[in-house]
Amino acid sequence: MPRPHVLALDQGTTSSRAIVFDLAGQPLAVAQHEFPQHYPQPGWVEHEPEDIWQTQRACAAEALARAGLAATDIAAVGIANQRETTLLWDRRSGRPLHRAIVWQDRRGAEACASLRAQGLEPLITEKTGLRLDPYFSATKLAWLLDQVPGARAAAERGELAFGTVDTWLLWRLSGGRVHATDPSNASRTLLLNLHTGAWDEDLLRLFRIPASVLPEVRDTAGSFGVVADDQPAAGAPITALVGDQQSALFGQACLRPGMAKATYGTGAFLLLHTGPEPVRSRNALLGTVAWRLGGRLTYALEGSVFVAGAAIQWLRDELGLVQSAAELDTLAASVPDAGGALLVPAFTGLGAPHRDPFARGALLGLTRGVNRAHLCRAVLESIAFQTTELLVAMERDAGLPLAELRVDGGASRSEPLLQLQADLLGHAVLRPRVSETTALGAAALAGVGAGALAPEEFAAHWAEDRRVEPRLDAATRAARLAEWARAVERSRDWAKA
Repeated sequence: MPRPHVLALDQGTTSSRAIVFDLAGQPLAVAQHEFPQHYPQPGWVEHEPEDIWQTQRACAAEALARAGLAATDIAAVGIANQRETTLLWDRRSGRPLHRAIVWQDRRGAEACASLRAQGLEPLITEKTGLRLDPYFSATKLAWLLDQVPGARAAAERGELAFGTVDTWLLWRLSGGRVHATDPSNASRTLLLNLHTGAWDEDLLRLFRIPASVLPEVRDTAGSFGVVADDQPAAGAPITALVGDQQSALFGQACLRPGMAKATYGTGAFLLLHTGPEPVRSRNALLGTVAWRLGGRLTYALEGSVFVAGAAIQWLRDELGLVQSAAELDTLAASVPDAGGALLVPAFTGLGAPHRDPFARGALLGLTRGVNRAHLCRAVLESIAFQTTELLVAMERDAGLPLAELRVDGGASRSEPLLQLQADLLGHAVLRPRVSETTALGAAALAGVGAGALAPEEFAAHWAEDRRVEPRLDAATRAARLAEWARAVERSRDWAKA
């Protein structure tokens, strides 16, 4: 093909990245820039919108230069982004009215509590698949409209534009010509009806959001205009927008119901492809749109482990028992088990399927014989136990048997963790050859949106770097999971007054 390259923009919470891929999914060049975090008061987290844009723009230019490519070599541009982060700007000038309110920000907690007290959470969950939580965009946007002087009146006049980070980058990249999003991002706002894939009038009334500020919801892969003349990759078609976790699901080629991925970072994000119908969770999991292709919605169940890689950091930084993750792996592999020790790393409470904000960390089963190596193994086991718990809950909710788990993220490089995960899950764990799965998903979807690639073609290119099979028998696995359940019970409600 005359333009056989795709530029993926991967905009994250602490840094912006850009990667150039060929159409076989191989990365050719990468650039990355960090940007500042702002904490105006406890519980508040903000980004400067211009920092998001300028670092992303610089990365795109650097990645193209490192690959030795011109704009005419780019067949498509795809954007993957941190989700739920909320921006509001003037349509005429493009000037943001306030810093972006980041997904971690908790300033909407009081508004959520008020709606919950009115008994509205079941309705909101039924419509959106989400829980009523300030994590999502709706209360952040309502705060901006209420607290920025003149914002609500300007919004009512149609002068303002709201967007999550994908929409903001698209607006800037297209020179202010396109105000759009995709369902994977829109489904994280508490404003999209999960069943119809459209903005919901009842939800807009509940959160007091004027429809005039909302972006158009388009297919995840399709036409989003072209890159403006004064930008890197000028003239290239923009053909994909996708939330980062859904992008990783696609990047892991989890294209059939029952396929799942886990991204091990500071926490861990798990998504299970559930097919063409949304699943209502009975285990406090989230229903979300995975993507919309050709007008057809595909859904996923999502859950998160609050503390995954953070447990490794805790052992290293706070306890000083190891100097590096590599040393922890070596020590964990040097013992056959954790010596009876179990760590429940509920440092900030427990997520699904427990949803206990009052739980706190517990280290149980200690005897005089437990040493540093045992504690290292217990830390890795805690990640595998939590991941297994979520996946079992997902299987039950969706009625879909899991065949294997595809993993990525920093801790996926840990060989002991992969074996523990396979043992406790009872299924094979696969690590991909191309580890940049979020950017890869955006690139693949951009190829699909440009008509240069079919999803099945992309899946055929996916290749494993490592496959780990379970070694534990079913009885031993069940006993270990029961032991974990006992430990979790002892950590619950600890901080409750």
